[in-house]
Amino acid sequence: MTNHEQYKQAFSALPISKDFELEAIKMKRMKKLKLKNLIAVAAICAMVIGGSTVAYAANVGNIQRTVQMWIAGDQTDVTIDFNADGTYAMEYLDRNGDLVSGGGGGVAFNDDGTERPLTPEELMEEMMYPDVIYEDDGSVWVYYIDQAVEITDKFNDGVCYVQIPDGDGTLYMTIKYQGGDAISPYKFVAPWEFN
Repeated sequence: MTNHEQYKQAFSALPISKDFELEAIKMKRMKKLKLKNLIAVAAICAMVIGGSTVAYAANVGNIQRTVQMWIAGDQTDVTIDFNADGTYAMEYLDRNGDLVSGGGGGVAFNDDGTERPLTPEELMEEMMYPDVIYEDDGSVWVYYIDQAVEITDKFNDGVCYVQIPDGDGTLYMTIKYQGGDAISPYKFVAPWEFN
């Protein structure tokens, strides 16, 4: 005979108190009530998660954010849709109240040399870099945060070098006329090193 069976046999002769019996019934009811509450909470969680999934699916998996960004020297409300493939689409109203749409994207390389899409955070960092704008009147401007620098007359053989104050440091920009630009916090990038 096992210890459990011996204890059961030894205590089976003792009468059970009515208070203990009542307490046992209360405990059974509480367990059932807790189980029902747990089932209800699980059902509510499933509905919330299911509803979120439907809303997420309705947005086709994009992450949409509305942020304030510096565009052409003005703080502007911008709506950005980030896609899982490392691309984004953005819309904002310009100074004239016209809707402007744009987008971009990119990839990064892992340590093993494989390529991966940029994360929304990496894309936001890229969007915060200085912009080179070619105006309709022929002038060329660099905009960074609240700074505006005209560089129209600074091109030599189609290349311009500009230093932009950035907090405690400096950003070094190499700009090819109508051919892209490169930015570094350390030095000017040679024009043949990009694009």
